[in-house]
Amino acid sequence: MSIVDDLQQWRDWFPVPKINGEVDPIRWILLEGNRMAVTGALISGVFVSLVALGMVWTLQMQRILTETPAIQTILNTLLSGIILLVSVVVSINSIVLSHDITSVHTQEDRLEAALEFRKEIGRLTEGNERPSDPASFLALMGDAIEKQAAALDETTEGLDREFTTEVENYVREVRTAVSWSENNGPEPGAGADFGILWNGLETDPGEHLDRSRSIKLTYNSVLTEETEECLDDLARSLQLFAIGKEYFKTLYYNQEVSELSRTLLFVSLPAILINAAAILAINARILPNFWVFGVPSLLLFVAGVFTVSLIPYIVLTAYTLRLATVAGVATSAGPFSLGG
Repeated sequence: MSIVDDLQQWRDWFPVPKINGEVDPIRWILLEGNRMAVTGALISGVFVSLVALGMVWTLQMQRILTETPAIQTILNTLLSGIILLVSVVVSINSIVLSHDITSVHTQEDRLEAALEFRKEIGRLTEGNERPSDPASFLALMGDAIEKQAAALDETTEGLDREFTTEVENYVREVRTAVSWSENNGPEPGAGADFGILWNGLETDPGEHLDRSRSIKLTYNSVLTEETEECLDDLARSLQLFAIGKEYFKTLYYNQEVSELSRTLLFVSLPAILINAAAILAINARILPNFWVFGVPSLLLFVAGVFTVSLIPYIVLTAYTLRLATVAGVATSAGPFSLGG
């Protein structure tokens, strides 16, 4: 295994270059990065910023802590905010999970719909493959759409020139839209099970479905039976892709919100205990008074306490960034029509 392959395995944890050599730290923070890695990066940034800010007026730090209640007031506010934040997020998680708490008939309908959907994918791709995870589904659909677009292009040979040009442009657009499937799967470390979903979200099947219907209506007189069949097959593949993308996006929301609640509960208790202990220490004037590598321990104490108190909010920020980005990208793709 090469050094590049070794680095790719760590893309969840560090914004290392992709296979094509590109580095996109913003995309890594918003989508591809493991949420724990993003949280760690944000925590480090907050701590370093507080220390750097405190170094500007180090001599006043002791005075603020001992002569004014400002620090205690801020810490008390953060303590109340942590408890309220946990309550709100856990309530949101309960609402999301309530979707799965339904009658047995509803569960049966969901199961039958899922099985039928997977069977139709198998029929459409002319095989027995019925993927149940985002990576396999999107890779399979991307490959199927690519092949059907190529088949459609071949059926226009010898037909009206204007119609042929229109179809060639349409096929080119479809192939470009599913170009993320060329590697037949996600790159190593690209966001775990939902890695390839980030690429698929940016594809708007509705636009291509509208274009397909427009071609059929405009050039109905020159369409051959074979060309019309290829157009219908391609349109149905795009519909299945759209349905599957929305389905896996829903699964992602459920998983992400559940993980957010679990992580928030895990970090909130230590944050509350350290915050409360710091308030008591400041109130009793039990403060450190030595230097560490040229930095006063008092500054490190204040920066550390504030950073720990902010960890629940930082965790919420890391997860909400991806949730909001996925929702925004999916919305910007526009609604899709399932009409024929």
